[in-house]
Amino acid sequence: MPRPTLITATLPTFGEPEVQPAIPASTYAARQVNTLARAAAEGLDALVVYGDREHAANVAWLTGYDPRFEETLLVMVPGRTPHLLVGNEGWGYAELALGPFERVLCQTFSLPGQPRGNQKPLTTLLAEAGLAPGLRVGAIGWKVFTAEDLGSDASWTDLPSFIAQAIGPVVNATALLIDPETGLRTINDADQLATFEFAATFASQALRNVLSAIKPGMTELAAARLMGLNGLPLACHPMLSGGPRAKFGLPSPSLDVLQKGAPVTMAVGIHGALSARAGFLAAGPEDLPPGIADYVEKLVVPYFAAVAAWYETLAIGATGGDLYAAVMAHIGDPFFGVTLNPGHTIGLDEWMHSPVYAGSTIPLVSGMALQADVIPATGTEYFTTNIEDGVGLADARLRAEIAARYPGMWSRITARRAFMRDILGIKLADEVLPFSNLAAALPPFWLAPDRIMALR
Repeated sequence: MPRPTLITATLPTFGEPEVQPAIPASTYAARQVNTLARAAAEGLDALVVYGDREHAANVAWLTGYDPRFEETLLVMVPGRTPHLLVGNEGWGYAELALGPFERVLCQTFSLPGQPRGNQKPLTTLLAEAGLAPGLRVGAIGWKVFTAEDLGSDASWTDLPSFIAQAIGPVVNATALLIDPETGLRTINDADQLATFEFAATFASQALRNVLSAIKPGMTELAAARLMGLNGLPLACHPMLSGGPRAKFGLPSPSLDVLQKGAPVTMAVGIHGALSARAGFLAAGPEDLPPGIADYVEKLVVPYFAAVAAWYETLAIGATGGDLYAAVMAHIGDPFFGVTLNPGHTIGLDEWMHSPVYAGSTIPLVSGMALQADVIPATGTEYFTTNIEDGVGLADARLRAEIAARYPGMWSRITARRAFMRDILGIKLADEVLPFSNLAAALPPFWLAPDRIMALR
C-alpha cells in the first residue's frame, strides 16, 4: 500500500438529495411474511416485537411505525393480521405507518398520568391478538445474548418486565432480525439502501458544515449550531466536545469555549447513518500541545492506512475477519487502544450487530449496509483520530437497480468513489458504495480542512 501523507485537496460538493426514498407497503407485508416463516423454521408459534424511542428499529422495519414517546408491541401470529399495540399518543401517529397491522389502543403504554378510561388489561389485548397458552413465543427486543453474558440462556429477554410477565415464558428471537450473518435485517433492498444514503448524506454534511467554519473562541454549542440539522430523526444525541471532555467522545455540546490547539470530536447520527470525525483545533503541528508535534506521523498515518485497508478489503465474499485483520495489521499495537469492533452493520439503529471480529468467517454479501467505525483511544495527549462513515455493498444487479431508480443517489455515489480513488488513493471494489459526503476525508487539523490524508 502507498504511504499515507497529508495533501492539499478540496472536498467536492457531492450535493444533497432532492427526492426522499420510501419503503412501500408491499415491502412491509413481505417482511412480516418472511419473519413469520423464519420464526416457524425455528420452532416458534408466534412473535412479539418490542419498540420504544431508543429501540424503534425492529418494529419500524416490520411496520413503518416509529414510536415517539411510548412503548409499542407488535404481536405476530400466523394466519392473523398482526396487532400493533400503541399508547394514547401513538394512536393517531400510527396511521402514518404503511405496514399491514391492526392498530390497538394499549393505554398501559401511555405516559404516567395520562387517561386510562379506555384501557383493557394487557393480558386481554395479548389474547385478542392471538397469544394463547401453550404457544412457543419468540420475543424480539433489541439485544441478543451470548455465552459470554453471565448466566445467559434462551429465556433472557430485554422486554420490560411488565410486558414479559403479561406474555409468560418467551424465547429470545432477536437474532431472527439482527444476526450479522442470518438476520433478515442484515440484507437490504434498493429502497432501504436509498434511505440509508439519504440519511448519511445529511449526517455527513452536518460535519462538513462544522469543519468549514469552526473557530477558536466559539462555544461548543455555537460550533454545533453550524451542523444545520434539519429535523430528520436522530439515531443518537449529536456529539461535539473539545478540550478535556473530548477524550470521552460521547458528550453533547456545552458552553465550554473551544481553544486553539485543543482536541475536538463530533458525530451526528440520523436514522440509518452516522458520521464522526476527531482531530485538533489547529492549523498545523505548530499549534499542538507540547510533546505531540509528531501527532500525524505517530497516530494519523497508521490510522489512515488502517482505514484505507478496511475500504480496500471490503468486498462481496470477504469476511468480517478479513476486515479485522486488515485494520489490526496497521494499528494492532496497544498504543492505539482499538477495543471495539472495527466495523459493524447499521440500520435505523446506529449499531445493529457486527460481523467484524478476530477470526470471523461471516461473509460480506450484497445488500449489506456497513459502518466504517475504527476508533483509536490512546489515553494519551495524542488523543485520537477518526473516520466513521457508512457504505453499502451491492452486486451488479443491485447497482443497476439503484442507478435506474435513484439517479441522484447514484450520481453522488459515483462522485464519492471517484474522489476516494483519484484523490485519496483508496481503491474500492465495484460493489462498494460510499454513502457519506465526507467520503473518507480525514483532516487532522480542523483549522486547515483542505489538508487531508491520502495514499501517495
